[in-house]
Amino acid sequence: MMTPNIKLKSIQDWYQGFSIKNLLLPILGILVFLVIWNVGASRVHTSLGTFPGPVAVYEQFQNLIADHQRERQKEVAFYERQEKRNAKKLAKNPDAKIKVRPYTGKPTFFDQIGTSLYTVVAGFVLASLIAIPGGIIIGLSSSVYSAFNPLIQIFKPVSPLAWLPLVTMVVSAAYVSKDPMFSKSFLTSMFTVTLCCLWPTLINTAVGVAAIEKDLLNVSKVLRLGWFTHVIKIVIPSSIPMMFTGLRLSLGIAWMVLIAAEMLAQNPGLGKFVWDEFQNGSSNSLGRIMASVIVIGLIGFLLDRTMLSIQKMVSWDKSQILR
Repeated sequence: MMTPNIKLKSIQDWYQGFSIKNLLLPILGILVFLVIWNVGASRVHTSLGTFPGPVAVYEQFQNLIADHQRERQKEVAFYERQEKRNAKKLAKNPDAKIKVRPYTGKPTFFDQIGTSLYTVVAGFVLASLIAIPGGIIIGLSSSVYSAFNPLIQIFKPVSPLAWLPLVTMVVSAAYVSKDPMFSKSFLTSMFTVTLCCLWPTLINTAVGVAAIEKDLLNVSKVLRLGWFTHVIKIVIPSSIPMMFTGLRLSLGIAWMVLIAAEMLAQNPGLGKFVWDEFQNGSSNSLGRIMASVIVIGLIGFLLDRTMLSIQKMVSWDKSQILR
């Protein structure tokens, strides 16, 4: 039986280990980075002034929050005025036709974040729907792998800057509608993301499927499982660790590709916000760009942690999860 002293000591050891490893060291690393950033920024002078340090970036982030709040207040006031006008019109003539016009104010920093997140999730999901079944088929057949491997190796390293003009022209030519469900800018960014981020998932899924243990394959043969049942019961559970490794890599690539595509094509999103601030050239632009860089990095980190959490929920082998 464990004595109270031994139990208390084990709790203290756990608490100390937890604090040093998971709390103190990351905080120390961040503090060192902030000090280096602050000292280095003060020595860099640009045409727009001194490079912004942590304090200046924080101030600009607060300004971005204030800008968003003011824009939302303008939106509320716009709809209130519109409702009053429509109410007066209906009071004079109950049969009058009422028009509800959407608010067309300038998108704020946080509006652009929402646009980018929506686009990257759509592109990533589409890429996954293509890459996972494709990876399973390639991994199950060496002949299919031999046929498609050259194409994979050719298209995998293509830059999003090369895909973007082609995607833009194809979307403009093929997506013609008087009442489109999606904007062309959204489709252009989404398809560019899809084309660039599907390869890690495709390759890792194929590798995971090809590396299934022979004992599991023999069990499937003994039980005479059909092809579909074999894939559902044996192939997918066994290849989940490698599959999620590819998904995490694809999601990271998708986020990087999207920002570049938005900057180049001037499509709505964080990339366009950064480019607009660069073109603006005001004294606050550098601080706002640096704030955007930090937010882009934090969002990328949170996307990766989200995918890791999903992997932990669905994976049966926790030891193979890469942190």
